[in-house]
Amino acid sequence: MNTLSPRARLAVVLLAVLLLGGGSLGYVLRAREHATPQQTTADASFTLAGPRLYYRDGDTGRVAYRPPTPESAPVTGGPSCERFHAAGDTALCLQRLPGLPARADVVVLDRQLHETRRITLPGIPNRARVSASGRMLAWTMFATGDSYATSAFSTRTSILDLDTGYLVKSMEQIPLTIDGARYHAPDVNYWGVTFAQDDNRFYATVATKGRTYLVQGDMAAWSATALRENVECPSLSPDNSRIAFKKRVADGPDSPWRLYVLDLRTMTEHPLAEPHSVDDQATWLDDHTIAYALPAPDGHGTDLWSVPADGTGSPRLTVPGASSPVATG
Repeated sequence: MNTLSPRARLAVVLLAVLLLGGGSLGYVLRAREHATPQQTTADASFTLAGPRLYYRDGDTGRVAYRPPTPESAPVTGGPSCERFHAAGDTALCLQRLPGLPARADVVVLDRQLHETRRITLPGIPNRARVSASGRMLAWTMFATGDSYATSAFSTRTSILDLDTGYLVKSMEQIPLTIDGARYHAPDVNYWGVTFAQDDNRFYATVATKGRTYLVQGDMAAWSATALRENVECPSLSPDNSRIAFKKRVADGPDSPWRLYVLDLRTMTEHPLAEPHSVDDQATWLDDHTIAYALPAPDGHGTDLWSVPADGTGSPRLTVPGASSPVATG
């Protein structure tokens, strides 16, 4: 059997990415081009505490935070992460590794931001979430080589239970129900997990046959049920009553998404005041405010913005040159 040389394999990968074009997959190409050196440990004085707004600083690639007082200067010195999230006494840091094929380290950190577990997996970091208690962790990677994906790219989402140590490497095996019937298809794809306060119920996006669905999952029963179509990257509010998500409002790569909020009790939705297309898993800063990343005006990196969750008001620039926001209490 003939095998490709390293240079030929690299050419094939780059060609596949270029064929994909904009949106999230455009991020894949930029991520590989602009890898930053990994500072795996935080400075001794940099810990989890609150109330604070943590985020990834685009200039250094390291986690920083802003104290609650507006006049206070940002504090730097956190670990280097491509994606970051934290809650309770746990932080989750996704670190991209150099070389091909694409790989990443999933690093679990304690309240002092000391490493407690490291898992190396294939793919490029995309989403990260920690449950409110700090027990349940989920992350999504861009993956390559799935035969059902005509573009040769897909996502792969994993869940880790820190209490039991049980790792679900791929959610694709979870029994799925759509329209009241068990659903089976080789192209099922999950991403963007968000956990409820009970550490059992979760929500996520599932994609299959060109459609996306919001699913509600049950860890104990190991099942997932589709609730409605056209919901991507859900984020559950602190009171567990609403979900912020990105909704596809146009075909093609130009401004395809709009931020919405879904009321889980009435299953009604409303758009937020942010008019730009947001390709991010939004974060609730509190029960009334949602934060998200948007491309910076100069085309380099992203800025953090926030907007009221009820659809009123207007967007506010929160932290320039930042991504992966998470508010700790």
